[in-house]
Amino acid sequence: MTVNHDPLKVGGTPDPEAYLTAQRSPEFVELRKRYRGFAFPMTVAFLVWYFAFVLAAVFAPAWMAQPVGGNINRGIVFGLLQFVSTGLITWLYVRHANNKLDPLATEIREDLEGTR
Repeated sequence: MTVNHDPLKVGGTPDPEAYLTAQRSPEFVELRKRYRGFAFPMTVAFLVWYFAFVLAAVFAPAWMAQPVGGNINRGIVFGLLQFVSTGLITWLYVRHANNKLDPLATEIREDLEGTR
């Protein structure tokens, strides 16, 4: 994508047409596709995991109360795994953004600013 006109009008006011052109570009469409391809499935997976924990706590308290070692029961383990999964998802997203999203976003921004 190359924007053929200066994205800034006289006086530094952004030209809305430049942003619309960038938004319609194949590169921007690809950027949104990459983002959605990661974010939507990961969100669904986390929500399923989270609600499984909540539903197990509500509808299977005896199962959650089963000890796994000492005073530690399944509920404690699954509760702590919620934190682990949140950290893992964050790490996966940062890696995905750094490798797949940021390079393309930088390319789009540089084209828009005319610095590439």
